[in-house]
Amino acid sequence: MGGRFLSIGECMVELSQAGEGLLRKGFAGDTFNTAWYARACLPAEWSVDYFTVLGDDPLSSEMLTFMKAGGIGTEAIRRIEGRTPGLYLITLRNGERTFSYWRDTAAAKKLADDADHLRRSLEAADILYFSGITLGILAPEAVETLLAELRRARAAGKRVVFDPNIRPRLWPGKDYMLRTIEAGARAANLVLPSFDDETAHFGDATIAETIARYHALGVENVVVKNGAEGATLSFGGGTSHVPAVGVQNVVDTTSAGDSFNGGFLSRLVRGASPEDAAAYGAAVAAVVVGHHGALINPALLPS
Repeated sequence: MGGRFLSIGECMVELSQAGEGLLRKGFAGDTFNTAWYARACLPAEWSVDYFTVLGDDPLSSEMLTFMKAGGIGTEAIRRIEGRTPGLYLITLRNGERTFSYWRDTAAAKKLADDADHLRRSLEAADILYFSGITLGILAPEAVETLLAELRRARAAGKRVVFDPNIRPRLWPGKDYMLRTIEAGARAANLVLPSFDDETAHFGDATIAETIARYHALGVENVVVKNGAEGATLSFGGGTSHVPAVGVQNVVDTTSAGDSFNGGFLSRLVRGASPEDAAAYGAAVAAVVVGHHGALINPALLPS
């Protein structure tokens, strides 16, 4: 039995290192990356759709073509005259990445402006996925529109999944950022934080503190990702740990967490135990970080 997975956020033009001083153009963004890996790992009876706003320029058209070729539904994507996608450049050193962004006038900032379209799109899906970056690109009134619809979807019984993915440069101030991340968590019944983000910005000293803080916000289930240390899961009142998969040669960690999320969710929504789903997510991420760029050929992923 299938279902519909809807990922909400911003897909950007990605420029990544191609060697010998050359750059490779692609399309990526945290929630789109997760949609890509969910699509690659889910069976055909599941649909995976992306919700964003694009412009009317050639790059937006090329991005839509790319999404469709990857099997990702684009029917929910609105287009706005005169707007363009955002762009980012990845700079790598020893497998770790830094980013330079050009996104001030990105069309995706308008993704929650049409509340009726937003509601219809969320109502048509079974699994809703969004991130702190989704919230960070929006004006405060648009954040509230999106979160109100996500809370409504959760109350209607849908699975709402949130990755805090904290990126301070997107936000006007730390207090507003942390309040909004917490509001995002309150709209979700599953949260997938990264421990390095949580300790850096919320001050958590232990993974147990991170789990307890999200449960206190009303989140039912939590998966704390901790890089090479694996993932700690809190489901149904119990806690478990799933180790990471060792990687001999880390090439690019750009989509490590996003690909884990896609692999993990692809198994969880089909009835796998949280531990088995996390083990598969770890296996997917281990393959992805061995290649350049956020998105790799689905044929390379573990079955």
